[in-house]
Formats: sequence, C-alpha cells, structure tokens
Amino acid sequence: MLATVRKVGFDNHKYLNEQTAAILERVERFSDKLYLEFGGKIVADYHAMRVLPGFDPNVKMRLLHKLRDKAEIVMCIHAGDIERRKMRADFGITYDVDIFRMIDEYRSWELDVAAVVITRFADQPAAKIFKNKLERRGIRTYTHRFTKGYPTDVDTIVSDEGYGANEYIVTKKPLVVVTAPGPGSGKLATCLSQLYHDHKQGHTSGYAKFETFPIWNIPLNHPVNIAYEAATTDLLDSNMIDPFHLEKYKVTAVNYNRDVEVFPVLRRILKKITGGEAHYESPTDMGVNRAGFGIVDDPVVSRAAVQEVIARYFQCARDYRMGYVEKEAVEKSELLMDDLEVKPEDRVVVTPARDAAKEAQKAGKGNQGIYCGAAIELPDGTIVTGKNTPLMHAASSAVLNAVKQIACLPEDIHILSPNVIRSIGGLKEHVFGNKSVSLDLEEILIALSMSATTNPTAQKALESLKTLRDCEMHITHIPTPGDEKALRKLRIHFTSDPEFATANLFDG
Repeated sequence: MLATVRKVGFDNHKYLNEQTAAILERVERFSDKLYLEFGGKIVADYHAMRVLPGFDPNVKMRLLHKLRDKAEIVMCIHAGDIERRKMRADFGITYDVDIFRMIDEYRSWELDVAAVVITRFADQPAAKIFKNKLERRGIRTYTHRFTKGYPTDVDTIVSDEGYGANEYIVTKKPLVVVTAPGPGSGKLATCLSQLYHDHKQGHTSGYAKFETFPIWNIPLNHPVNIAYEAATTDLLDSNMIDPFHLEKYKVTAVNYNRDVEVFPVLRRILKKITGGEAHYESPTDMGVNRAGFGIVDDPVVSRAAVQEVIARYFQCARDYRMGYVEKEAVEKSELLMDDLEVKPEDRVVVTPARDAAKEAQKAGKGNQGIYCGAAIELPDGTIVTGKNTPLMHAASSAVLNAVKQIACLPEDIHILSPNVIRSIGGLKEHVFGNKSVSLDLEEILIALSMSATTNPTAQKALESLKTLRDCEMHITHIPTPGDEKALRKLRIHFTSDPEFATANLFDG
C-alpha cells in the first residue's frame, strides 16, 4: 500500500474542548434555555475537512454527543425547498430526504430529535406529503407560515400576528440545537419564534449562533475565508469586517454580509421580545465559533483552502452549464481565484486529465465521438490517469489504473476480463436497449466485486479501493450519474470541466 503524506493543519482535540466550553458558557448565560442556531453541516462536513486538513468531518457530531444530556435537536426545512426538490450537492439527495438521513444519524449518536419544522409553509402539496410521512413515523412535525411584517415591521413581527402565530415547539432540555439541510431554511425565524413564546410565558431563554465559516478571528482575505465565499457563490455571499464589533470593541472580526445586514433589525427584535435587553452588541457577539483556535499550521490550511477555491470554481462552472446557477456566480468564482493569483490548472490533476483526453483522441484516429480523460492524485502524490474506451468510461479506467498502482499490480495485467466487460455491455445494449455500452464506474465496481470471488488479482484491487478515500480527481467532462454516484461513495473529491460527455440532450 502507498504511504499517506497528507499534512495536518488542524487540531480536533483542541477545537472540541474550546468549542464545548464556549457553548456551555453561553447556555449558563441564560437561566432557562438557549436556542443555538447551528449552521453548516453537522455530519460529514467535507468542506471543513478539505480547507482545514486534520479536521474530523464528524467532530461537530462528537461535540453534540458530549452535550447529549443537555441538548436536543429541532430541524428546519423550507417548504419551497421541498416543493422544488432542492438538492444537497455533496450527497446528491434532496433536502427532504436529507432530513430522514439526519434523523437516523442523530439517533445513532444518542441525540434526541425534538421535532421537525416546515418553515414558510403555504399548503404546498409536496410539503403536506412530507409532513404526513414524518408524523406517520412518529416524528413531531410543525408548520410555520411566513412571518407577518418581516423584515421591517418589528411591532407586527413581535406580536401574536407575527411570531405568535407560529406553533410553539415543546422542548425539554436547556440547549436546543436548531439545524437544517442547508441555508435559507428558517433556522433564525424558528429560534426567534421560540424566544417570543418563552418570554410570553415568563421564561428567560436566549439565542446564539454557531457557524464554522467564515472564521471570525483570522484575516478577512485569509484563503480559508475566501474558500467560504467560493462555496457560497450561488448565494452571492461575501465576507466583511463586522462594523458593529469594530465600533464597540475596537477589534477587527470577520463576518458575512447577511448577518451584518440583518443585525440592526435582529437587535430590535430581541429587544422587543425581552423588553429591552438585546444581549449582543455585534453579529460576532452572537457567535460561539472556536474553529480558528484549532488551526495549528497556517501554511498547511492556506494551501488546502486555495485548492478548495479552484475546486469550487469547477463546481460552479459545471452548475452554470447545467442551469443551476447564474453567470454572476461563475464570475465571482473567477474573481476569487484572481484574488489568490491562481488559475484552474493549478489544481494538479487538471492538466494530466486533459492530456489523457488528448491521448484518447489520438488513439481514436479520427473516429466520431467525444474523448474524455481523468486523473487521480494518490496519497503519495503519484498521478494516475485513465481515458474512455468503447468498453469503459474515463472515470472507470482511472480508478482501475489507480488500484493497480496501489496494489502493485503489473500494468499489462487485466483486473477484469474484457469478456466480462463485453458481456455486461451486451446486456446493456441487447436487453436494456442502451445506445452506449461503455461501463460507468458504478458498473465497473460491481463487476470488480463479482470477479473478486474467483480472481485473487481482482480481490487485491478491491481491497485497495479504500486507499482512494479523500484523493483528488479531475475529469474532462461532467460525470454521468453512475460515475458520480460511485465517486461519492468512494469519497473521492472530484472536479470536472464543464463539458458534457455526449452531444445527446437525453442520457437514458
């Protein structure tokens, strides 16, 4: 097996201790209950793992597990996101499906899920079906409609017509973590609605916010903070110096535009709810994030963050080509790369992948077709490439070549018999009626697992697949569903040029 040479720039143990203490201190500040708006991904935070090498993608779940005796979870989902089937790009699943996934995850970590809240509910049929599914599985589900008067009419917002019109979510523990599959899900409104009901009942509850990014106590133009902007180009978010924090404390702190813009209104709302006490002088005051204190090697995290900015550019360009984002998002991605003085080819797997595609074109000798290449960087820094053939996709070829390299198998040996590959291709063509018989990565991996039962070479290759976890990969075309699904399961971090693998509009 190849030796791993990845460097660590983040100390999970230090972060976990700092973050736990910060949350408990905030809980103690309020005598009855703290509603903690929990941004970002609690489980499988691969963005944080990539920009902060050494970051455990499940460290936030470990944090909540430590606090499980004091904490319970409320999950929010915007009804409009259910209706339009909004996707989580990292998992390739819709937000409503992700709610089911997350509930299972929380339960496996012994965490209580108090309820699910469908926000901005307007009787959408898909949202009603989602509510029925949850309730018939024993999950308490609430609906909150758009808050009357929001965002400027504070007197209406903080009244029985505004927050008071929302159902009160019954919770039992002193810390209520309010989370969601993604941004714009109504977490803040849910927290404030709960505060309104609590204070009407005479309870002293409070609000705080936990966001991993941007990191408030590192420079505004630090690559880690720029990587956050790159990850949110679809929202057109931007980092900025918190002017309220600077004015009050004469200390520079980084926040992002939406929190800064909403803070004056939020402060007025909190004062109205509590009868005069806002508790916070700045958006940064509201936060409990301690991620910056976990950074132990700044050059390592800076290099990793720069690479993430480039990878996010490719993702954005691909999303634009597929119609998911507007041109402004791509332009912002390009500007962020300009700020860091990098270009797409500074991602080390890009040029080898494109060279592999050129080799495929030469081998095709002028035949019609689109030629694709792929390249993977192995843990020891070795670059392995693959190209498409009539038998398999470029991603399939690259992965097979990579496991050959890892398992120290001869280059000229066949891990999979060409006859087996042709047989599967024949099934696709003559039984399924597919026009393309070339095998995608998911099909190749199934063939590999079946061959491993009788072929020791295939078994050795199969065992080497785990080594590809967290490796970097680039493909010269947008991967097909079978390629993408398999790459996600292998946990390979892949990018692609914004080019389609076929001229066909429908890929069945």
